Amino acid sequence: MPLILNIETSTSVCSVCIAENGKKLIGKETREQNAHSKILTVFIDDIFRESEIKVKEINAVAVSKGPGSYTGLRIGVSAAKGIAYGAGIPLISVSTLQNMAFGAKQFLDTSEKVLFAPMIDARRMEVYSQLFDDKIKPVNNITAKIIDEESFKCELEKNKIYFFGDGAEKCKNVITHKNAEFINDLHPSSDFMIPFSEQAFNNGSFEDVAYFEPFYLKNFLATVPKKNIYG
Repeated sequence: MPLILNIETSTSVCSVCIAENGKKLIGKETREQNAHSKILTVFIDDIFRESEIKVKEINAVAVSKGPGSYTGLRIGVSAAKGIAYGAGIPLISVSTLQNMAFGAKQFLDTSEKVLFAPMIDARRMEVYSQLFDDKIKPVNNITAKIIDEESFKCELEKNKIYFFGDGAEKCKNVITHKNAEFINDLHPSSDFMIPFSEQAFNNGSFEDVAYFEPFYLKNFLATVPKKNIYG
């Protein structure tokens, strides 16, 4: 009966929960923009204090590994690694897109055979995406995909596909196939990580606490304000 702390910070959502034996015990979540650095540790402290669970009682800490926001992923992984190292417990990573697909399936509560297409905004008309079947198994690789009228055309001819996530909103006027459905307001959550972190724990699928890095998919490109170039 593993007791696991789950941390999700890959997008604008900052979400944490503690789960035992696959069931959520307590959690906190916010969509406040650019707040991860000041809220994450407060949320973690709060759920331990309110649940009266001690860090030393946790069997593992799980973190959403990406893809997603460079800054959000870095903050979440840094916190998870610090807790895992300090408590001497295993570190688990969970695919952000897979946890979103699981959330969509719970939201729909459907038994029909469909494909799920979580999308994370990667600026302009680009998204991080991956297709999952009705068992939440990936059917292709994660890609940084520029969306146009031809996107997912072959898959949509054969399947109904549900699109969701903060990258899906900008695709509604581009992906107009009759088999394309859009789910509004569905984002990554630590709640959706629970079955995957428990499965990883039971399988002994742990990350190296010292060397684990988030799955950024693309290299981070820092920009320098023009006014500082010559300053």
